[in-house]
Amino acid sequence: MRRRAWLRRKRLLLLAVTAATAGLGVVAYATNLVYPLEASSIHARFAIRGSRPSLVKDFVVVTVDERTFDYFAGLHAKNPSINYQWPFPRRDHAVVIDHLLAAGARLIAFDVQFTEPTDPADDNALIGAVDRAHNMVLATDAVDNGQTGVLGGNATLRQIGARAGDSTVITDSAGVLRDMQHSYQGIDTFGVAIAADAAGHEISPKLFGGAEHPVPIDYAGPPGTVAAIPYWRVYANDFPAAAVRGKIVIVGASAPRLQDLHSTPTSGSEEMSGPEVQANIAATALAGIPLRNGPAWLDIALIVLFALAAPLASIRIRVWRALLASLGLAALFTIATQLAFDDGTIISYTYPVLTLVLAIIATLAIVLLGEAFERQHARDIFARFVPADVVDDVLARTDDDFRLGAVERDCTVLFTDLRGFTSFSESEPAAQVIEVINVYLHEMTEAVLAAGGTLISYIGDGILALFGAPIEQPDHADRALAAAREMLGTRLARFNAWLREQGYERDFRMGIGLNSGVVMAGNVGSSERVAYTVIGDPVNTASRLEGLTKGTDHMLFVAETTRDRMHAVPDDLVFVDHLDIRGRVAKMAVYTLSEDAERASATAPESSGGLSTRP
Repeated sequence: MRRRAWLRRKRLLLLAVTAATAGLGVVAYATNLVYPLEASSIHARFAIRGSRPSLVKDFVVVTVDERTFDYFAGLHAKNPSINYQWPFPRRDHAVVIDHLLAAGARLIAFDVQFTEPTDPADDNALIGAVDRAHNMVLATDAVDNGQTGVLGGNATLRQIGARAGDSTVITDSAGVLRDMQHSYQGIDTFGVAIAADAAGHEISPKLFGGAEHPVPIDYAGPPGTVAAIPYWRVYANDFPAAAVRGKIVIVGASAPRLQDLHSTPTSGSEEMSGPEVQANIAATALAGIPLRNGPAWLDIALIVLFALAAPLASIRIRVWRALLASLGLAALFTIATQLAFDDGTIISYTYPVLTLVLAIIATLAIVLLGEAFERQHARDIFARFVPADVVDDVLARTDDDFRLGAVERDCTVLFTDLRGFTSFSESEPAAQVIEVINVYLHEMTEAVLAAGGTLISYIGDGILALFGAPIEQPDHADRALAAAREMLGTRLARFNAWLREQGYERDFRMGIGLNSGVVMAGNVGSSERVAYTVIGDPVNTASRLEGLTKGTDHMLFVAETTRDRMHAVPDDLVFVDHLDIRGRVAKMAVYTLSEDAERASATAPESSGGLSTRP
């Protein structure tokens, strides 16, 4: 009943754990409590997926790198009128556009700001080059309700066949550029504008789920995945035309001094240049947003499922198996999230796994704490039946139900009985009877435990004890005789003295039978109630030896099997007779202690016709 009550409490506690961990997981998910961990998991998924250069095979970036500054510095040294500082004169950009156009570039985009006028000649040179290209996208970050000041404004752009795109990028709380959006303040973002011109039609905001709704950038790989050509080579017309023929070319900065470098999910410890980021954004839009965040309801459902896993499993199976099952679930989920990512869906990973970990910890705490209480309770109970110094060894051999598995072992069985107690109990009040028997059993139990024996059971005023199990004792026979000697000597005398102090005018005698042999010992019973017991013919024989002491003046009979197993046979262990034992064919040699034999001889009639003592 006690174990059943604990199981009910355990189930209630585990259900409470499920609710609490699920609630914590959902709150953490809703508030992005551990966003850096979730972001790191997405980085890992990109890394495991690996680079996909095919996603950006139609893109080339022309980068203003440090070598470009070195190149223009060299030109400046030869001709001081040539500017090598940023921003370069717009006539230089016009040269680059013409060279890309002559090489057969499919589409040219400049991730450079042209919102403010400069030298009129330079401005006109750039406008002329843009007009000749007639299919360009220019960056802007100054937008007012769809209007921009790039090269004089929207009207000028329409005349020269160009369009502006907002180049503003939004990083997350960790400073990582992960997401893109369709438009900002009424104008397409730079990468979306490039995708629209490359596709020959506008990109619908519905594809994004809304004009300013963020969607993940499907990065093709780490920095350098997009083919790159230094700006100075294009300016000098020192590059292979095949490198840009039919390609979408994005011109922008990569030199650290220009501060257009960004952390991305695929850049690791490096940073990715702005034009390469824009190439990935444009490629993502052209591909129809192939990588998307999974629905929130799915993430929440996974959190709740993972909160349930460990507690429910521990109800049905052992806690360590439940732990292994939960870890297996986490491993499968890790694989599933990666497969989903590879297929284009980002499923929240950290929050379900975090919920699972919390549920595992709480489940282990409840189960192990409960088992600790159960084990302590079992220890307290067991300590009443076996010596305190072996209780821990005994419990170490039990399973999770605190069952000692049955073992076959050579042991010595001790049976005792209090002579005349039945008639005594019939003449005394019940309260006094219980008091007397408790005092007697206490004395005799102490003798058993002091000798290292295990108290199996009380049978009325009788005791069944075992030596040699559950802890193996090579000297079990010697221990059993020592216990019997103390019972008949000190313990019985102390009990009878107590009786006289209580006013009872009588002394009790007792009977003890010792027998040794191979028995089966272990716990039996249901999961709610178990009892340690011993089974086998040696048990029956010990009981019958004890019974044979009735009607004689002997109080102890020791079987020959017990004497043969003694490491040191005491001098006062004397032969009594060969006795018939019910259930056995041959007679058994029986022994007793000399004090008991002398007592029997002194009180026996001259011709007893029964037992005799062999010198």
